[in-house]
Parts: sequence; C-alpha cells; structure tokens
Amino acid sequence: MWLGLGFVSFGGPAGQIAIMHREVVERRGWLDERRFTDALNFCMLLLGLSYVYAQFGGFPAVAGVLLGLKAAVIAIAVVAFVGLEFLNVPVPLLVLVAGAMGAASAWHRPRAATSPRAPQASVSSAARVATIGMVLWLVPLAWVVAALGAGSLWTRLCLFFTQAAFVTFGGAYAVLGYVTTHLVHDLGWVTVQQSVAGLALAETTPGPLVIVLQFMGFMAGWNLPAPFGPAGAAVLAAMLASWATFLPSFVFIFLGAPHVERIAREPRMSAALAAITAAVVGVIATLALLLGKVVLWPGGIGGALSWSALAIAAGAWLLLQRTRLGLVWVLAAAALAGLGVQLAAPG
Repeated sequence: MWLGLGFVSFGGPAGQIAIMHREVVERRGWLDERRFTDALNFCMLLLGLSYVYAQFGGFPAVAGVLLGLKAAVIAIAVVAFVGLEFLNVPVPLLVLVAGAMGAASAWHRPRAATSPRAPQASVSSAARVATIGMVLWLVPLAWVVAALGAGSLWTRLCLFFTQAAFVTFGGAYAVLGYVTTHLVHDLGWVTVQQSVAGLALAETTPGPLVIVLQFMGFMAGWNLPAPFGPAGAAVLAAMLASWATFLPSFVFIFLGAPHVERIAREPRMSAALAAITAAVVGVIATLALLLGKVVLWPGGIGGALSWSALAIAAGAWLLLQRTRLGLVWVLAAAALAGLGVQLAAPG
C-alpha cells in the first residue's frame, strides 16, 4: 500500500495527509481519528523544540547536540551543491528566467491533444477557492494590523512569508535559502546561527522539512518581542509564519488539481518546469555554502576551522554514502558526537 501511496501522493504534505487519511483511517481502519490526529500533532513537535532552543540553547549539552546535528546537515545539503553562489541573481528572477528559457526551448514541439474546455462550473469553483483563500489570508493580517500596527514585526512577517510562498520553488532547502538571505542579511530578524540550528532541528523531527520556517518565525518573535514577552511574541510569530507559508500552498493545490493532467501533457510547460528545477539546484547550493561557512568556521571565514564539526560532517557523509544506515540513525550519531565534543571541551 505504501508503495502505491508513494506514486499517487501529489500536492505536497497536504495531499499526502489527505490520501493517508483515506487509506489508513477510512478504508482500512488501521487507525482511528484520534490516533491519526495524534500522529499529525507529533509531526508539529518542532514548535516545542523552538522554545527549548531559544530558552536553553546556551547550555553546553544542548549546544553539543546542535553542533552534531548542524554538522550532519552539511553532509545532507552538500549532495545538492552545484555552485551558483557567485551569480548574485535574485531567486524570483532566476526562476522566471529559467522557466522562460525552458518554455522557449520547447516552442516548436507539437502541442498535446487538447481536451474539451472546462465547464463554467469549474471556473466558478476556482473563483470560489481563490476567494476563500483570500479571505482566510486577510482576516489574520487585518487583525494584526489593527492590534499591533501596519509597521509591526508581525505584520511584516506575515507579508514576508506570504511572499516567500509565492516566489520560492524546489522544496524546503530552496525556500530556506531564500528566507535565510532576507531574514538574516536584509531584515536582521534572526542570526545565521539560529537559521542553521533550525534546519538541524527540523531534520530530526517528523513532518515536512519546510516546517523549519515556523522555527524562523519563532526566533524572529523571540529576538524582537516588544511589546510582548519573548515566549508569547515567538508563538504568535510562529503561527503567522506557518499560516502565511502553507495557506497559498493549499489554495494552489485546490486550484491546480483539476488541471494537473492537462498541464503535464503540455510540452512547453513541462520544459519550463524542468528548467526551473535545474535553477533551483543553484538556490540549494547557496544554502549548502552558507551551512558550511557557519558550522565549519563559527568565528567567520577568517577564523579557525572547526575540525570537530568537519570530522562529524565527513563521518555523516561516509555513513550516508557507504552504508545503508537510515538517516535518523546518522543524525543521532552526529548529535551524540557533537555532545561528546562539547562535553570534552575545556571550560
């Protein structure tokens, strides 16, 4: 059954959850509603770990575990490293240009056989979905503007993560590369060390990796809490970041699902998507380089190399490449190694 789900689970986490619910709960009865919901709630564990990191991240034991996890993340990200760091092309422009070039390359290919035009009902259904999505986005945004001001961190955060949802392609690594660049270098809401720690934590918890953006929102609220306390500000920011990130995805799924087959048969669209996928590899490469800089040279490129982090990263890479050990066990070994390094450090 699981192999079959792997072939039909389109639509990202939302689509996969819906398909699993139908098969596991409704058709086969393997889980009841409560247990299925509990499993989904467990997948949201990263929100709790965000608080642990923010509150206790300075403790040696926690810092050691994070060192190992961050070093292991380098090994995972380097697999996708290609080398587009020095082009300095904005991500949205890069995606648009790649898509246009891909479509142009297939300009002379014959079109797929056209299907009958969509009935008026489908047009009205799409309009209804878009309207509902807009309302669901505007309500919390209007509340934040009214309660905290148009220039508040939470208003700007909601708008930023909505923008990120619309202009990023290629999965969690690509999204995180774009978000990190802006939150760290342009806005200064989180530090680069915090962004890398968030990716390490997200790698070790169930659920989609893109939930790391919840951590980024959490840390933005924690770092800039006024007029709230750090915990309250962070939870509000995390909730807004999650809502703004995932709501557009749900709307896109409901809008695009009836047309997936027709789009897949269109050669120009297929070529455009293939080119965008290739361009996203470059975005992932920038994140891999960022991870390497932060973890291997914690004091900056001009500082000393962290040989312990390099050794952990190399060991994790060898385990991933040369053994059949699962990713969870590799991350656990890296975390234990980082903890050992931290405890053995003088002082």
